[in-house]
Amino acid sequence: MTQLDISDVLPPVVAGPILRRLEPNRLVLWLVGSTPLSLTLLLEPAGETLRRVTLDDNCCRTVAMGRHAWLHLIDLSLPEALPQDVLIHYDLMIASDTGSEAGIAEWAPHLLHEGAARPNLVLRSRADNILYGSCRKPHHPSRDGLARADELLAEQISRAEARPALLMMCGDQVYADDVAGPMLAAIHALIRRLGLYGECLDGAVVADSEALYNHPASYYRREDLLPAFKPNEALRERFFGGVEKPIFTTANAHNHLVTLAEVMAMYLLAWSPVPWQVISSPPMPALDTEHTARWHTEAAALQGFCRDLPQAARLFAHVQTLMIFDDHDVTDDWNLSARWEETAYGHPFSRRIVGNALLAYMLCQGWGNRPEVFSELLDEMDTLSATVDEHDRLDAAAQDGLIDRLLGFDQWHYVLRTYPTVIVLDTRTRRWRSRRLLSRPSGLMDWESLTELQHELLDETASVIVSPTPMFGVKLIEVIQRICAFAGHALTVDAENWMAHRGSASVMLNIFRHSRTPGNYVILSGDVHYSFAYDVQVRDRDRTPHIWQITSSGIKNEFPRRLLDWLDRLNRWLYSPRSPLNWFTQRRDLEISPRLPDQRHRGERVWNGAGIGQVWLDAQGRPARIVQHNVGGRPSTEFLAPDSPESTTALVEPPSSSV
Repeated sequence: MTQLDISDVLPPVVAGPILRRLEPNRLVLWLVGSTPLSLTLLLEPAGETLRRVTLDDNCCRTVAMGRHAWLHLIDLSLPEALPQDVLIHYDLMIASDTGSEAGIAEWAPHLLHEGAARPNLVLRSRADNILYGSCRKPHHPSRDGLARADELLAEQISRAEARPALLMMCGDQVYADDVAGPMLAAIHALIRRLGLYGECLDGAVVADSEALYNHPASYYRREDLLPAFKPNEALRERFFGGVEKPIFTTANAHNHLVTLAEVMAMYLLAWSPVPWQVISSPPMPALDTEHTARWHTEAAALQGFCRDLPQAARLFAHVQTLMIFDDHDVTDDWNLSARWEETAYGHPFSRRIVGNALLAYMLCQGWGNRPEVFSELLDEMDTLSATVDEHDRLDAAAQDGLIDRLLGFDQWHYVLRTYPTVIVLDTRTRRWRSRRLLSRPSGLMDWESLTELQHELLDETASVIVSPTPMFGVKLIEVIQRICAFAGHALTVDAENWMAHRGSASVMLNIFRHSRTPGNYVILSGDVHYSFAYDVQVRDRDRTPHIWQITSSGIKNEFPRRLLDWLDRLNRWLYSPRSPLNWFTQRRDLEISPRLPDQRHRGERVWNGAGIGQVWLDAQGRPARIVQHNVGGRPSTEFLAPDSPESTTALVEPPSSSV
């Protein structure tokens, strides 16, 4: 991959700024500097005078991740509210030792739209225009859906009323468990360039991170780093070797990220073009013929990813961006079953791997969603950063202690009190586990967390629920998952859906029926590597809640095309409206009507193609339009309502189906 000339002096900002949670009286921003920065925020709403705010220690917290890597976590409370639904130009001024200041146009010109002197943001008064998507794998050969979103934004950059209220990243923002060889080499080069802190490792054949990076098995063979003891065989197969998944995903865990430095470097390389510019092109290590061919294929895909990165970074600097984890942000099949948890958390090496990914998620994603709940954990992170020894390694006991607290943390979910209310679910850490059959898939949320969800919904008239995994998916695929789970092969097919666990599915349906919960729900999801939209009605004696399941996936990932065509076709045949099979499902009390893609082949209900989703909501919180914006020059695809004239005239089958 071609790099720019390397300077001995690092740029002041390595990644960011990323606009996180934005409210009229509160702005949350994230960036990474090569040193602790002296920052001043400039705010200029349209038609108002310029505001200048010094970002001191009261609102800007710095966290050291290495000699030349400092997180800047900005949580600014404003005494005077910013106006809504107007353009607000902003800048971040960096003061130098000489007293001069430099703005974004000088230290990150790639963040500016053509002709602009500063970036801008809009605080929308309603969450009625939402960009959403999931599954962004850098070495997938498609273009980046975030670059497509940036193109869309550029067309509306001066029209505040047309700007999206937020970008919702529904999961798998990074793939910590599926890493290309050239990406891993770039990660190691960036670790050295920024002096990211190392660590000691327990339960592996290497003693510390430096030994890991230099070990012959570090590329494509990380499962070999476990000692060859019989108790490690199950862990090696389940965690590193993975299970071949020809239908749903392919386990490529052989380059699984291990250390905190590796995961932090991955975030920087995934979110900003600057880290790629400050490292030399990493050479290919000694590999066999098979892995050499794979390296070159992955390198070609990463070249395209790097070309799109400036646009992705520019999008982050202009739109409120909210996030929630799914499995690949940490590891494939994370907390899928009680047996998985017993295996992964019972070994010090895999426990550290999961913990490091979760710690990096907190610092790079979780904090920006809900900063107020992370203060104590950040205090512990500061303490950990202060423990580095003469070899720049973190103290192992302090790191394990912080990981223990993270694994028990239960505040990853969050709520935006806008209209409609946006509720983002944690479907990974508070699972409804089977204690009798440990290998059975866990429910995505336990009874307590579902009760809390119901409380958040009480007396709301409409709500947007973000569930990383669709609540209502393609029924045939769910049946295949259920059969495999019953046979003890849940890991083989990613048996993670809301209907896989009877208890959590029943409680969720009862929440929809509750007399004081909303009449209109929009559910935004990702995960599955294809896109679809369903109109759902819950049959009830007293009320009929309306639900729209809207799924966009992936941002940079796709499902095997021919396989998805067959699954879609078989699903229509087996679960048509008149099929008796519908009575054997959890959805017998539901009427589900798929919205059809306007560019579909005959009868197609799902859409396969990388891109970004967008939904517009009406005054009652119901979808007015649902669009999947495709990459690669393909026109956007709209999901047509079953009763729309366009859908009715194009149908070759009845529109309603108990999917």
